[in-house]
Amino acid sequence: MRDWTIEVYKKDRRFKTGETLIQKKEYKSKILAEMRNEMRFLVKSNSALRYELHKTYVTRTNILDGTEFQERYDTPRVCSPSSELFWSF
Repeated sequence: MRDWTIEVYKKDRRFKTGETLIQKKEYKSKILAEMRNEMRFLVKSNSALRYELHKTYVTRTNILDGTEFQERYDTPRVCSPSSELFWSF
């Protein structure tokens, strides 16, 4: 069983990227095929929205001692022990 996060973006010309993040939904213990079917249905219902599917937690390696740990996929580099930037402060 895995945890999944869907990010919902809306087209918005006021931003440099041309879109803005409007919502993050977290799902627990869903099958990947079911998640993709839900996303296809949502995309068909509203073409102004874009959806991204991510595993909520990813495995990374601490660069200082080499141990593996789990962290959220959207953890900033400065807050992650897997980056050199974290240890340079």
